[in-house]
Amino acid sequence: MIIKIILVTILLISLYTDVKKRKILNIVTLPSILLGFVIHIISNGLDGFLFSGKGFLTGLGLLIIPYLLGGMGAGDVKLMAAIGALAGTSFVFYSFIYTALIGGLISLVLIIKQKGFLNSLKSFLYAVVFFRSNVGSIFLAKNKHSSISFPYGVAIVLGTFCSLLWGGF
Repeated sequence: MIIKIILVTILLISLYTDVKKRKILNIVTLPSILLGFVIHIISNGLDGFLFSGKGFLTGLGLLIIPYLLGGMGAGDVKLMAAIGALAGTSFVFYSFIYTALIGGLISLVLIIKQKGFLNSLKSFLYAVVFFRSNVGSIFLAKNKHSSISFPYGVAIVLGTFCSLLWGGF
């Protein structure tokens, strides 16, 4: 029960700070990671350490590549690692699946809202017709200022709440 209370608390704080400041704070994620390890070690010894460690590494591993490619911030990665340290491997994996689906929906809504959907569709169709992605760029003028971003912590929080409510698949 204490794990769920800590998890919900860090999720709500992270949601607020990510929406307001576009940051997920270390003062929230790092103590949560440590608490996950401590609670699981106290309750289950070495097995608890392994449970928390595997969850931490899974959460970290799921988002480290998008972070290294510049697609998200380090706070998002640390939040997912904290979720893993607190709740374990399978929970963080299901949270990640829900997060990816919700993040994709948010992205799709933002693309449609900014009317970039038709341009993306045209680029895709040109790429398919000519079997090359660079041919479409000749016909379609790309606006370099049209990149869409949103605080991905929102998707992480919503995905984790889905995992809390519905569990796995």
